[in-house]
Amino acid sequence: MADAEVLQNFVGGAWVSAATPDSLDVPDPSTGEVLARVPRSGAADVDGAVRAARAAFSAWRDVPVAERARRVLLLRQLLESHAEELAAMIVRENGKTLDEARGSVRRGLEATEFAAAAPTTLQGAILEDVTPGVDTALLRQPLGVVAGITPFNFPVMIPLWMAPLALVCGNAFVLKPSERVPLSGALLARLFADAGFPAGTFNLVHGDVAAVDALLTHPGVDAISFVGSAPTARHVYATAAAHGKRVQALAGAKNHLLVLPDADLDRSVPAILASAFGQAGERCLAGSVVVAVEPVGDELVRRLADGVRGLAVGPAAAAGTGVGPVIRPDHRDRVLRGIEEGERAGARVVARGAVPASAAGYFVAPTLFDRVTPEMAIAQEEIFGPVLSVIRAPDLPAAIEIANRSRFGNAAAIFTRDGRAAREFAHRVEAGMVGVNVGVPAPAAYFPFVGWKGSFYGDLHATGRDAIDFYSRKKVVTTRWY
Repeated sequence: MADAEVLQNFVGGAWVSAATPDSLDVPDPSTGEVLARVPRSGAADVDGAVRAARAAFSAWRDVPVAERARRVLLLRQLLESHAEELAAMIVRENGKTLDEARGSVRRGLEATEFAAAAPTTLQGAILEDVTPGVDTALLRQPLGVVAGITPFNFPVMIPLWMAPLALVCGNAFVLKPSERVPLSGALLARLFADAGFPAGTFNLVHGDVAAVDALLTHPGVDAISFVGSAPTARHVYATAAAHGKRVQALAGAKNHLLVLPDADLDRSVPAILASAFGQAGERCLAGSVVVAVEPVGDELVRRLADGVRGLAVGPAAAAGTGVGPVIRPDHRDRVLRGIEEGERAGARVVARGAVPASAAGYFVAPTLFDRVTPEMAIAQEEIFGPVLSVIRAPDLPAAIEIANRSRFGNAAAIFTRDGRAAREFAHRVEAGMVGVNVGVPAPAAYFPFVGWKGSFYGDLHATGRDAIDFYSRKKVVTTRWY
């Protein structure tokens, strides 16, 4: 442990040591082995990165957008050629299985491809003769310096939601990756540099709370993109907005999956299991509450229980693993407390997966609850682990009402063969991303990632044209020539 490498920040095109001597271990969640140490960068480190970004911005914004897009295309080629290296890094420091890691890299590549369309998506508009001899043009111009604060669960995909779009819009960028998964961020920094982005346009600062708060309050930062837990999202939004910054803060979730009596259970049950237990439940689109519309409940629970018992729990890199570890021991303990609280509240555990006795990592047995009621904490609070709760409902209106009680509104899905019921659900449910016979309704990167209610703070969402609007500002020019 004493010999583990202390990571460096990437500032102004160079790798530099953090000013602080403090650092944190970065363990492999599957084994507990320490992979590296991450510095707890402070205000001085953040200031250096922001100053480097501001110095680079004035020249970068004047680079033609087509040339900026070519840099993104070169980055995309590098990401493709290093896709296996990126996926292997995610497996080691995050605990995703290899297939899950590969899928998340692929979604990051998709976002990068969308960013390369900037010569089209950044186009403005013009209207002749708004009054005789007077024309009005709408332009899109960059903001300045954008900071991205990213979570542990998608250490490659979410930075790629942010940085390529921010850069192609003409901004300079500072990435603060989660201190729990810093190695993927460091690898991304190397690839951005290899793609030829000028020194200072992409910067990386490691750290935890001190680094985040320094970014939120630094006068040289114009916008904050954040993905993380609900309490932190509220803090990020309130603090950064109070300091005059544009903010998008993606927060927590409690996603409901409705199953109607006519659903094709042969296909629906595997989709629900993948939604709830994929990536050990550590994703904001995980289905965590099933609402069974009677009389489907008993048969659905039986099939789900059989599926849970068959899930293979083990090290992320092991062949055949279906559910890997959670990120840290404290997170494991939090998930276990949530399970215990559900049992005390009267919910019934109907199935548990098995954790190998020899497992040295941070594992939680996949757990299925039945007879959950909407007011129970396990039905309301985000557990962010491999836990699925089943609530029974008498009909579709009651099921939708149960889903809409949640203070979150990230995603919801319905499993049915009835088009009218599916339309009613999509129209009435209070969630930004809706699936019909789709357990994880994640939109493609050219659509916005739309959370509602307590799942999002801000106005303009991540990805898609919302992100183009977020990373640019509009200017209207009215012209008369004599």
